[in-house]
Amino acid sequence: MILRSVHEVLGWTLVAGNGVVGAWALAAHWVEGLRMRALWVATAVVQVLIFLQVVVGVIDMQTRGVEVDGVHLFYGFIAVFAVGIIYSYRQQIEAWRYLLYGFGGLFLMGLALRSIFIAPN
Repeated sequence: MILRSVHEVLGWTLVAGNGVVGAWALAAHWVEGLRMRALWVATAVVQVLIFLQVVVGVIDMQTRGVEVDGVHLFYGFIAVFAVGIIYSYRQQIEAWRYLLYGFGGLFLMGLALRSIFIAPN
């Protein structure tokens, strides 16, 4: 039961965290004063939390022996792949890096929200 609670809290943390860093990165595209190391640290933290979220969810599912909707799992694994894709494009589109991470963060927030709302009770 503790893992399920951790999974739920991490889910909402991902929604808030990716929303904040996504909006921050979008704003930093136009406002140079917002371009700081703290943005990249915060982005890295919330993106690493996605991997932790997936691991905690899988362990919880296995521990409790529950069957989880495949779409819920799909969104979790798509989030992991999205982080990899976002990271892999960062140098190829250097001039639009802030837009990449801004829209990427908002996309990850949306995946987390969607996954929460279709999650089993």
